[in-house]
Amino acid sequence: MKYKQASEKLAGYRKNIAELREKMRKTLAETEPEEVRDYEFAVPDGKRKLSDLFGKREELFMIHNMGRRCPYCTLWADGFNGVYHHLADRASFAISSPDAPGVQQEFAAARGWRFPMVSHQGTSFASDMGYGSEDSGWQPGISVLRREKKRIVRLSDTGFHPLDDFSTVWHILDLLPEGPAGWAPRFKYS
Repeated sequence: MKYKQASEKLAGYRKNIAELREKMRKTLAETEPEEVRDYEFAVPDGKRKLSDLFGKREELFMIHNMGRRCPYCTLWADGFNGVYHHLADRASFAISSPDAPGVQQEFAAARGWRFPMVSHQGTSFASDMGYGSEDSGWQPGISVLRREKKRIVRLSDTGFHPLDDFSTVWHILDLLPEGPAGWAPRFKYS
């Protein structure tokens, strides 16, 4: 297939994806939110409630992260760090992981992360949200929450996985004819 012909075909696929995203937004707008309790998380200076993570915003992007042992979760968090100020201009943003606050702080400092982090260690938060447990293992993803007066509701959520929409790395690698070709993220590259 000639380059120009392939380019036009790919543009058509991208248009289909944009149309599908519009259908997804419409479905979200029609979805009844799920009530979530006001969990209490560990932070370096003590405890912090879920409701406190909203700050002055009505909505919160809560990232479910597997912690410092996961290079994929680190890849996603590195990417969020680059767009954090853009996202935080629209809604609050925080990352929850099973790591203790001190471990989170040390790892975040080493990576230059700027976003707030909380530890769900010792709580049922991650498992209640559908992102695993200590027994079955943690899973990565995102929940979008809204504060409505005295209650918190979840508007949407989705899991993270290689080749998903939440890391630009996958989409750039997809521009190569062979795609990622077995590439996997690492904590450091030589």
